Amino acid sequence: MTKMLLLTPGEPASIAPEITMMAWTALRGGTPFCLIGDADNFASRGGVCQRVNNLSDAAAVFSNAVPVLHRPLPQPSVAGQLNFKNSPWVIAAIEEAVALCLAGEASGIVTNPIQKEALYEVGFKFQGHTDFLAALAKRHGYDAYDVMMLVGADLRAVPVTVHIPLSEVPKALTTEAIITQGKIVAAALQKYFGIAAPRLAITGLNPHAGENGAMGHEDQTIVAPAITALRAAGLAVQGPLPADTAFHPEARASYDAILCMYHDQALIPAKTLDFHGGVNVTLGLPFIRTSPDHGTALGLAGTGKANPSSLIAALKLAASMAAHNV
Repeated sequence: MTKMLLLTPGEPASIAPEITMMAWTALRGGTPFCLIGDADNFASRGGVCQRVNNLSDAAAVFSNAVPVLHRPLPQPSVAGQLNFKNSPWVIAAIEEAVALCLAGEASGIVTNPIQKEALYEVGFKFQGHTDFLAALAKRHGYDAYDVMMLVGADLRAVPVTVHIPLSEVPKALTTEAIITQGKIVAAALQKYFGIAAPRLAITGLNPHAGENGAMGHEDQTIVAPAITALRAAGLAVQGPLPADTAFHPEARASYDAILCMYHDQALIPAKTLDFHGGVNVTLGLPFIRTSPDHGTALGLAGTGKANPSSLIAALKLAASMAAHNV
């Protein structure tokens, strides 16, 4: 059986149906994927699709239509209008994709964007996709972490702390977290990106990496010990680097991935370098997962103006990662 990438539907009222169709149009000559979703809803939003009963039938369909594992929506979906009654369906599609991937039937998962506020209405207890996917893997008996890596242009950036207020970062940042994520990133670069000897960079937390304690001691007491431990584990690591000089072209050429201390420190350079083509990758899972690096864009849904570049890049990257994972 040819293993396919699985594409989850995301929020049905979002731009997901449109960008899915645009991505298929761009990729129909290669990078095959199968959509889990409502075939009728997808067709009503301009999608060309064919229902399949299982993933083994999807490859033969892909050149002519988007293969769809048809899962009917509980309620009709209107572009741009949230319907909370469809939220359990969104969650179930993610759960099914994980189960199929862990069963070895799919080569990886690409997730269309979800509307978290709609999921919270039905008791969703997670910050978003990444921690939910890790929880699902653990539910199936696997060790799992949720390490976010943004990939765009020639940059791979990892925020060690993610969706928390900036005021909470210093107390949330730990040496152990930096060590754990550094090892996960290095292993992923070897397994999925074909980099035999990964080179990591690690930023400092404070301006100028603290200037030897003149602007905070966290870089000396938290970040530097993590770098020492990672080097002792045999990894090539530089840092702590001042974040304001860590992302220019010459600096980027010196590392394969960079660990940053908080959300914006990683995402601002990633989105500046490749706003439309950036990809969100979750490392630390027992399966491949990528996602477009944008939200549901409800205001654009149904207008035909959505940009599919990030989804196309996410599908291409997932396929490349799967090709290395042999």
